[in-house]
Amino acid sequence: MSDIEIHDDRDAGLLRARVGGADGEVAGYIQYFVLDEPQRALVPVHTIVEPAHEGKGIGGSLARELYAIAARESIVVAPLCPFVVKWAARHPGEAPAVPDELLAAAKAAVEADPNKW
Repeated sequence: MSDIEIHDDRDAGLLRARVGGADGEVAGYIQYFVLDEPQRALVPVHTIVEPAHEGKGIGGSLARELYAIAARESIVVAPLCPFVVKWAARHPGEAPAVPDELLAAAKAAVEADPNKW
């Protein structure tokens, strides 16, 4: 999509996709948190695409950018969001696998703090 702009709001834990530029309508987002232990990781928990924008590649663009951010920061993505899990399985060259122990730590972080979910 050429008219999509993706912005990472780390403080809010949201990766937002807007159509029509930075001030445009939010078409979708990935909600995530940062895991610090046992290693630093981005942990996506939800992917939402607004109904008017479904089927336009917004979710895939968000997932791709989340993995790109992680790569630029030399960290990993430990996906708990079912959409991101499926996207990663279809794009192994862009979405490196993570150790089971890291996924378990991400799940434990959510259990310890349900507000992360």
